[in-house]
Amino acid sequence: MRLMRVGEAGHERPVLVAPDGEGHYDLRPVTDDIDGAFLAALAENPELLPEPSLLPRTDIAGERVGAPVARPSAVLCIGQNYAAHAAESGAEPPRQPILFYKSPNTVVGPRDDVLIPRGALRTDWEVELAVVIGRRARYLESAEEALTHVAGYTISDDVSERAYQLEESGGQWSKGKSCETFNPLGPVLVTADEVPDPQRLRLRSWVNGEPRQDSTTADMIFSVGELLRHLSQYLVLEPGDIVNTGTPEGVALSGRFPYLAPDDVVELEIEGLGRQRSVCRPAP
Repeated sequence: MRLMRVGEAGHERPVLVAPDGEGHYDLRPVTDDIDGAFLAALAENPELLPEPSLLPRTDIAGERVGAPVARPSAVLCIGQNYAAHAAESGAEPPRQPILFYKSPNTVVGPRDDVLIPRGALRTDWEVELAVVIGRRARYLESAEEALTHVAGYTISDDVSERAYQLEESGGQWSKGKSCETFNPLGPVLVTADEVPDPQRLRLRSWVNGEPRQDSTTADMIFSVGELLRHLSQYLVLEPGDIVNTGTPEGVALSGRFPYLAPDDVVELEIEGLGRQRSVCRPAP
């Protein structure tokens, strides 16, 4: 299944993408929103969603596309999870996952503007596979068990302000990760049953139409299942939580490309999960 949320920010409505990709169905007879409570209920009872033909058709033409998950309680992020990106960052590949947090209110729609912070000169893009949790997870025993706690997958742009992250951080990265609009998410939440192997997805990014990143999730140092198993030893993952799993090489931090400026257009794509497009604007 492919789930979406459309409408004005704060007033989105849930929709189901037709299986053939042609058209959409209104999910409001089933749920008010696609949030942690709904994802948890769906994990317990997959029959909660009826056949699409039993739902009313809805026209979303011209509507804003929101993030496919409402109000995540946590956005957990993994740093330097691709060896080539660690190298371009000037770091050795980590021996265990590096965890940092983004403020949940950074999450915006996949076509919303990215606001460059006042005075910022080193704003960067990062295409990432985002994992959305469907079942409460604590002390998971294996990577295989961990994958049974996944509701689905989507595209995340872990936007970063490198000066805030590295030079003004005070010792951790969240200052450079939590500026407003710094996590475009979507366009769709693709349920886990449609992604049989999350380690075989191509992910790419472009700035102003020029290629930047082009890699595959097979190059992750820590797989999706291992990341979730590892995290569950230190914290409790709740339904609706988002885990950004790291970015491959090809970001501005490498020194090979300029940082983002107002009016730049960032596009991200992950195989089977769609494409997003954000325009950079100066923060008002």
